[in-house]
Amino acid sequence: MEIWNNPSCSKCAAARTALDEAGVGYAVRPYLDRPPSAAELTEVLRRLDARPWDVCRTQEPAAVALGMADWPRDEAAEPRWIEAMVAAPELIQRPLLLLDDGGALVGRTAGALAEALRRSGATVGTDGEPGPSVTASSDQPAPAG
Repeated sequence: MEIWNNPSCSKCAAARTALDEAGVGYAVRPYLDRPPSAAELTEVLRRLDARPWDVCRTQEPAAVALGMADWPRDEAAEPRWIEAMVAAPELIQRPLLLLDDGGALVGRTAGALAEALRRSGATVGTDGEPGPSVTASSDQPAPAG
């Protein structure tokens, strides 16, 4: 699994903690320092089954400055949204979890994190929280902190 991470984001920290506690291996993508290309973001949107505005942080100063809240939300406008998000990656919702099964999730809620853990093979309790044991994990070690 890969997590698109902003180190100052509490939701990213919660996602990393949940993955660490479940013993799920993941790679960290510091997407603010290594922004995605338009092709990469388009592929992530496909994996999320989402449109660019679904994962755009339109209240960020860069989005406000561009007036993105008023941009059209139709197929013709998608490239404009993607290019803006590539140019200002802080506009991309976080954390994005790119799953090994080819899917992706926005890991902002406990439910989304539980789904990511379930799809990674981690045991998830009936309350949606990680269970005490892990049935499978990546060979890649989880990074510290």
